Amino acid sequence: MKKVAILASDNMMPGHPQEREDSFEREEQMGKLVPAFAAQGMALDFIRWREAAGRADDYDAMLPLFVWDYFEGNEAAFTAEMAKVDARTKLFNNYKTLKWNADKAYLEDLEDKGAPVISTLTVVRVTETNVARAFETLGTDTLVIKPQVGGGAWRQVLYKKGDPFPSKEVLPPKGAMIQAFLPSVVEEGEYSFLYFGGKFSHGLIKRPKKGDYRIQSLYGGTEETYEPSPQERASARAVLNALDFTPLYARVDLLRGRDGKLKLIELEMLEPYLYLAHADGEAGENKGAQRLAQALAKRLAE
Repeated sequence: MKKVAILASDNMMPGHPQEREDSFEREEQMGKLVPAFAAQGMALDFIRWREAAGRADDYDAMLPLFVWDYFEGNEAAFTAEMAKVDARTKLFNNYKTLKWNADKAYLEDLEDKGAPVISTLTVVRVTETNVARAFETLGTDTLVIKPQVGGGAWRQVLYKKGDPFPSKEVLPPKGAMIQAFLPSVVEEGEYSFLYFGGKFSHGLIKRPKKGDYRIQSLYGGTEETYEPSPQERASARAVLNALDFTPLYARVDLLRGRDGKLKLIELEMLEPYLYLAHADGEAGENKGAQRLAQALAKRLAE
């Protein structure tokens, strides 16, 4: 049996005193991955990312799927640890990809390469001046302000023109992205399409609870299995085609733009929740878990 480690933040480790409220997602995902990987001759362990480099020699591969604190002031420590891992064993996705994907300025790179990306302004720090400019440039009266390095709506602000300016305690602490708020996230939902080894696996649509715009389960968001149309698949494929490599795993998150076309809001290749419940099959028979296991087994055999 080959040994594979799934890397996690401390607050996603079972029994941690500050265990995240959405740790049920860990149980759901691992319950499908463990048997599916075993069927491909791979044993899965769940370990802290902070221990990864010291334990890398014991594993054939490491996947940082639950490192859900790397952006909370831990980016430098996390990337340093992943660089050491990448030098000692197979890291998926690799260090270069993770480092690039951790900073959401990658949206600009993808847009430059022709991918359909939501219009985004990147700023070194959020100020009243550049927010006022963003209202005009983006042609909107409601903005979403996000950290350049962040996830799960951490330090994310919905700001309407004329409201009191948010305090620095709630705004992104450093670099930020400013985007027009798209009503489609509430009216229609956010689409997520999962790809393993470059091939489509499954899709879903995520919706916020009434009165909110955040789609994460932590904020009451819900999901529904969704089969994308050929045109919707083409929008996601255009994003992946802009890459000069094929990631082992990728989640393409899309919103309907004001022009009626799907636009990339995030391309998750670092620590995406895989929403395996929206692929057919339970436990080790889950098709999404099987596709990921097969894709990794193929990479390890090359």
